[in-house]
Amino acid sequence: MLDRDLARRRFLVVIRKTAAVWAGKATGTLSRITGRGGGTTLPGDVARAIDPKILTRLAQDLTYGSVVITGTNGKTTTARLLSWLLEGAGHRVVSNRAGANLIFGATAAALNRAGTDGRLKADWGVFEIDEASLPKAAAEIQPRATLVLNLFRDQLDRYGELESIAKKIEQALSAQPETARAILNADDPRVAEIGLNLSHKPLWYGLDDTSVASKTLPHAADARTCPRCGSSLIFDAVYVGHDGVYRCPKGDFARPQPEITATDIMLDGFESIALSIDGTRIEMPLGGLYNCYNVLAAYAVARSIDLAPSYIAERLRTFKAAFGRQERIEFRGRHLVLVLSKNPAGFNETVRTAVELANGKHFVIGLNDRKADGTDVSWIWDVDFEQLRDHASLVIPAGVRAHDLAVRLKYAGVAAEAPQTDPGKALDLLIKSTSEGDTAYLLCTYTAMLDLRAELVRRGWASPYWET
Repeated sequence: MLDRDLARRRFLVVIRKTAAVWAGKATGTLSRITGRGGGTTLPGDVARAIDPKILTRLAQDLTYGSVVITGTNGKTTTARLLSWLLEGAGHRVVSNRAGANLIFGATAAALNRAGTDGRLKADWGVFEIDEASLPKAAAEIQPRATLVLNLFRDQLDRYGELESIAKKIEQALSAQPETARAILNADDPRVAEIGLNLSHKPLWYGLDDTSVASKTLPHAADARTCPRCGSSLIFDAVYVGHDGVYRCPKGDFARPQPEITATDIMLDGFESIALSIDGTRIEMPLGGLYNCYNVLAAYAVARSIDLAPSYIAERLRTFKAAFGRQERIEFRGRHLVLVLSKNPAGFNETVRTAVELANGKHFVIGLNDRKADGTDVSWIWDVDFEQLRDHASLVIPAGVRAHDLAVRLKYAGVAAEAPQTDPGKALDLLIKSTSEGDTAYLLCTYTAMLDLRAELVRRGWASPYWET
């Protein structure tokens, strides 16, 4: 009787799982056919309503397991880098590559790769996960490794202060079995605090090239104090935001010693970066110092699962950026570079890269305040738009909050065009104000970038983001 009851329960689990997969896949197909979206989130909602454990059941089908990537900036690019490496090594990879990083987006990605028998046919899962969603996602996915990139101030109306997010991530990592690897950015004080509190030792990575570092923190830096005693941290090098080499003057806290480091860094605007990791030279068609962190993080995960350094370097030479993350689009003879810029740390780095390294002159800066962006846009006053002064010849404030942005630019002393809340009019003004052959940098928050991209798709100059 017990065997019969067990068999019956297992049969019902399979039936529910299969029904959830079918319903989710049908929802995704309908969403794409009707033009309502790419089916990157809604299928997950539908499937989870039928089987709340559907993501766990699908993750258990993976041959080798999953890697979960979290942090404020760089999740999509790093996940794409790791997926590129795994696919090049012959692995079947499932990933929420469109950037839908809540639990429903990860579920939808798994559903998309599942077969009609309800099984997920893949070797690896690579899931980027929103920081606040990590505890639930990690509990359901049970990843083989969890990568934490950084913690910057972002969407305070949703998340609160960094300390609350750090605690959530620490709880998620502490709940993982000892066989699960935590791979952490040693250069971020808040991430380091998480790792030093864990019972099992993380794999630390960080930059080690002071030639590309600053000696002073930007005024918008978030992690300035020792988490143990509250003293102001001393920074011997600053790379991105508050990421760098730091120590407490009282000796209570210091940057952990990275096991995997990047040295001999070369930066060429948004065109390329080159860096050496463990004696292996890596050259990439991505730009910006912040992408050195993304490449280093992906390398650290790849080495932890035994991919060879020489293979990693060769494979990364042919990498292509994700949509909106240094994506390049040709539009009526102009070269557009779309760069997601969604918080003070990220915006400061993209502006710096565009001005100092790429010698950018033409800009569209997009600011929205939708849920996915964060409804509180007061953070724009912590962005160093002053960097554009005396360098940019064209600056177009765009997006839902274009007028707020115009005010900020005025106080920065930046001569800007009239605000454009309509993405089509912003693009028309860009064409009117530039010449063929010019390069324009579109620095935008998430939905502002999607709006501009959708307009380019409508005009036939780009493909829908879920097809990239």
